Amino acid sequence: MSDLSQIIKAYDVRGTVPDQFNETVARAIGTAFVEMLRESGGEPDQIVIGHDMRESGPGLVAAFARGVNAAGAAVINIGLASTDQLYYASGVLNLPGAMFTASHNPAQYNGIKLCRGGARPVGQDSGLAVVRQRAQKLLADLNAEADGPERVEQRDVLADYAAHLRSLVDLAGIRPLKVIVDAGNGMGGYTVPAVLGDQVLPALPLTIEPLYFELDGSFPNHEANPLDPKNLVDLQKAVREQGADIGLAFDGDADRCFVVDEKGDPVSPSAITALIASRELAKSPGSTIIHNVITSAAVPEIITENGGKPVRSRVGHSFIKADMAATNAVFGGEHSAHYYFRDFWFADTGMLAAMHVLAAFGGQPLPLSEFAAEYERYVASGEINSTVADATAKIAEVRAAFPDAGIDDLDGLTFQVGDGAWFNLRASNTEPLLRLNVEAQDADRMAKLRDEVLAIVRG
Repeated sequence: MSDLSQIIKAYDVRGTVPDQFNETVARAIGTAFVEMLRESGGEPDQIVIGHDMRESGPGLVAAFARGVNAAGAAVINIGLASTDQLYYASGVLNLPGAMFTASHNPAQYNGIKLCRGGARPVGQDSGLAVVRQRAQKLLADLNAEADGPERVEQRDVLADYAAHLRSLVDLAGIRPLKVIVDAGNGMGGYTVPAVLGDQVLPALPLTIEPLYFELDGSFPNHEANPLDPKNLVDLQKAVREQGADIGLAFDGDADRCFVVDEKGDPVSPSAITALIASRELAKSPGSTIIHNVITSAAVPEIITENGGKPVRSRVGHSFIKADMAATNAVFGGEHSAHYYFRDFWFADTGMLAAMHVLAAFGGQPLPLSEFAAEYERYVASGEINSTVADATAKIAEVRAAFPDAGIDDLDGLTFQVGDGAWFNLRASNTEPLLRLNVEAQDADRMAKLRDEVLAIVRG
């Protein structure tokens, strides 16, 4: 019997197929999900389900659907989908949802992202722990699940999803742009032609040059994880060689989007957060914008300059989404290239973020490297992981080494060390790692501070 504590974590379900996560487990989770929703005051009659391009997806979806049916609820199966396409279906139908994906993880993995109606997240403290407990009990009792009547409706929402995104950002009037998109053999290869191409809607002033659009959950070209610089190399080369205006890279389930400029240089997610924030504040003056603790200091500066209210949040989508709902924030951004929109049920969507970038960039004449420089005010280290035996002791050593720093503990410890320089040190929840992020006014100051902290952490 599977130990579900190994695959049902703080935010989602994720494990290797079939040893950790298989159809038996998926069926139990389907029943447990419906039971959890009922216990928490809902009476779900239908659950909407989608899956990414992984080979194991259809079988796991079918098993989950049997579990949902056994619990007395029906299923709307939207088939192949990006995660934000599933959020669209959950939002517009106001139904709980289950997205079968392991995002950027390697091919042997699969998983489930669960949400309530209106794309509201289900995490450890909002129902996922109950799902785990109930599913574990069902797995222990071989007679617990009896087949119910099969109630599964197939529904295609791709065109409606594309039309909804087009209604939120007008790209019709931008200057012509040559855009190279690296889908990494993930779901961007399915959704980009519908949203940015002319597959289902009128053509835009975009020439889309596809890179790895073939859906293939074995990821034959590179991992679908653009956060790792090695997975951007092909896109960067193509942008430079083909003279493109901009490059976009999506992760496996296409809920994150990364941007490179015409030189092939990455545009930081902090700069993208600040850019989109300024656009959203132009539409909704005075609104709140959420950013996590390790986005650039430029983000709250630019939000404030544009009349908005910046609010810092802990790292992680459950914290961002909770803070957005609590403050009715119009937008939220993370260093990991997750972008959240009030207009999209407070959920994250890489595609909508990409459209905002294209609208802003295409509405002015400068090349992207010059245009983005307005939002890139400081030099950041990026996240640096160090394996440590005792994270608490190491954090204490660092704290003692900076006695004059201003420190806050919203998420790990953030040290303000003067002249605009700062660093954040956070312990991983699942591994013996310390995660370091450093930012300063210039590269030399950043490197000196980074090396000083790493010498303590790794010493």
